[in-house]
Amino acid sequence: MSKKYWLMKSEPDEFSIDDLKRKQTELWTGVRNYQARNFMTQEMSMGDEVLFYHSNAEPPGIAGLATVSSTAQVDPTQFDKKSDYYDPKSKKEKPTWECVEVKFKKKFPKLLSLEEIKKDKALSKMLVIKKGCAFLFSPLTKKILTTY
Repeated sequence: MSKKYWLMKSEPDEFSIDDLKRKQTELWTGVRNYQARNFMTQEMSMGDEVLFYHSNAEPPGIAGLATVSSTAQVDPTQFDKKSDYYDPKSKKEKPTWECVEVKFKKKFPKLLSLEEIKKDKALSKMLVIKKGCAFLFSPLTKKILTTY
């Protein structure tokens, strides 16, 4: 199986590249989007490379690199009534939500802002630059990832 490349979005006030750097590994919990869940359960593999994107930030942009460090497993937040990601419809016998674990690789010395991404021809095909795009995950090509 060949390595794949992903862009994963997180709001930095909820979980940032600095949080990942401090923890080193973290489950990518709280995803409540079926397409993103399917990417995690069916497409992502250990060793896949990740661009860590800060969304809903000023400015938004790519903050660093990570790798997928475990395959999909049950997202524990779906069962935690105190969690913002609690899902009363999900049952322990048949969980709805799964997540991968990611491992910190590198924080960029400078954020690669969305504006810079839009201006760079090598990055022009990234879904994150599409107007109204709400993708939590986006598959990438190796060429895009190795540009930075």
